[in-house]
Amino acid sequence: MHGDSLSYAYGLWTLVAVNVILFLFFIMSFLTPVRKREWRSMGVTTAFIVALFTEMYGFPLTIYILTAVLGAGYPALNPFAHASGHLWVTFFGGGSTMLAGVHLVSDGLIIAGFMLMASGWRKVHGAKGGLVTDGAYRYMRHPQYSGLFLVTIGLFIQWPTIITVLMWPVLIIAYYRLSKREEEEMEREFGDAYKSYREQVPMFIPRIRASKS
Repeated sequence: MHGDSLSYAYGLWTLVAVNVILFLFFIMSFLTPVRKREWRSMGVTTAFIVALFTEMYGFPLTIYILTAVLGAGYPALNPFAHASGHLWVTFFGGGSTMLAGVHLVSDGLIIAGFMLMASGWRKVHGAKGGLVTDGAYRYMRHPQYSGLFLVTIGLFIQWPTIITVLMWPVLIIAYYRLSKREEEEMEREFGDAYKSYREQVPMFIPRIRASKS
């Protein structure tokens, strides 16, 4: 029985619930969906978060699929031990050093994403309905959504799964469409001022400007 508990490190549904609630609390604090289309996009984000933490701590569907397909070719002797759930480490054999690197990169992206979301949120609420073009909005038109993308990329790097690979493009499309709708409203409200801003500032990814010699 003791050996079984060491070999199968999943079924931790309380941990799934805690992580899902914690991440969604912070995401919804900064995005705060109100309209129906905003809730639809948030629904995609929620599904992504639930799917990821379900596989991280609850039921390792990706590992079941991979072990069934690869059989004896699966590179981990004990695929259902939690350390073997890190697919980057399992398939590339990086050991503890690679595992530390994976966490460093993923945690950095998650923290940077939340900081970007918080920065955008403060600017929007501080403007009290006015057009925001400074701070993070000086470099991208939708920093809060860019921050969300960084968070989800960080989570994917930390714990890649088949479901999240399939869901991430859906999430990007959902927020791209939401952004276009919001920009149509901003153009109607602010007219030429927003048109000029939109022409100069990229949507999600800042431009890399070559330094002047």
